[in-house]
Amino acid sequence: MLCRSSPLSEAQSARPAPLAPGAVSARIGTELGCSDWITVSQDRIDRFAECTEDRQFIHIDPERASQTPFGGPIAHGFLSLGLLSAMAYDALPDIAGAQIGVNYGFDRVRFVSPVRAGSAVRGRFMLADAQSTPAHVTLHLDVTVEIDGSTRPALVARWINRHVLAP
Repeated sequence: MLCRSSPLSEAQSARPAPLAPGAVSARIGTELGCSDWITVSQDRIDRFAECTEDRQFIHIDPERASQTPFGGPIAHGFLSLGLLSAMAYDALPDIAGAQIGVNYGFDRVRFVSPVRAGSAVRGRFMLADAQSTPAHVTLHLDVTVEIDGSTRPALVARWINRHVLAP
């Protein structure tokens, strides 16, 4: 799947067509989607700091943060991780017949590179594994959050999502 190369590219694309539960396993090993870019502004970082009560200066004090090896404020790792939900909604197909999708957890998360305030990030979602039962479909997604203009990702993770099928 092609991603737009810049956050300034054309308007948001349409969501992918839903996947039938029986067709999910055929997609193992392929990219399911790539999100649009999301700008991680200083305002977004500040609001996240207030919500989580994580007010470490490297996130919210541009003057002090400029004196660190980061050269300025950076997003919280958990903010970058928390944006996965919006990225997934933008990029991933729905599972046909699912009533609800839930975050089932992570097998691993690594914060590879800091996200500087003002940077844009996007998510790439590879289907690593899937299990289907009559009650649900569970997706194991290898996720990479890319930073616009950087060769190194912000984070890599194995994210598990469960989609509960309608009876």
